[in-house]
Amino acid sequence: MLLHYYITYKPFQVLSRFTSEEDKETLATYCKVPPDVYPIGRLDYDSEGLLILSNDAALNQRLLHPKQQHQREYWVQVDGRITEEALNLLRAGLEISIDGKPYRTRPCQAFDFEKDPVVPDRHPPIRYRKNIPTSWIRLILTEGKNRQVRKMTAKAGFPTLRLIRYRIEQIRLDGLNPGDCIALPKQKVYDLLFGR
Repeated sequence: MLLHYYITYKPFQVLSRFTSEEDKETLATYCKVPPDVYPIGRLDYDSEGLLILSNDAALNQRLLHPKQQHQREYWVQVDGRITEEALNLLRAGLEISIDGKPYRTRPCQAFDFEKDPVVPDRHPPIRYRKNIPTSWIRLILTEGKNRQVRKMTAKAGFPTLRLIRYRIEQIRLDGLNPGDCIALPKQKVYDLLFGR
């Protein structure tokens, strides 16, 4: 079987799949790939950023198995001016609800951007509120529970307004705009993900 590898910048309000549901836009609008290629992992409909697409079942297993603690970096715009106390809560791990059960997140890396990152405009944009500041933070996790980042920032007192997955290990969004989809050679994908 011929193996294929792509990365895409999933836009806001696009499903992380190729078949539609309730007339929602899908990756099929942006990624023209062979029919056996699918996303490895997912991003929520209201999140943006990096997705890896492939028909490599072994890669799927390596990336999604819970024991494989690979880094995922998120750029998160939150409601309010983030505090060091909130960043420390995020770093230490906090209790959120997953499938109705309490779950303590693994320790992670959390940083405040000194100045807002340069990111593409979002359509539709975040609602602007003149008197309420926002902040951008970087979160680097080694796990990926359902809506985890949003639950973590809300628990720390700073709800997520915009969420972009910027990086998976050493595969980054650099140079991509929402909707871009590019093919990569297998060796490059494995080198960037697993360092071989």
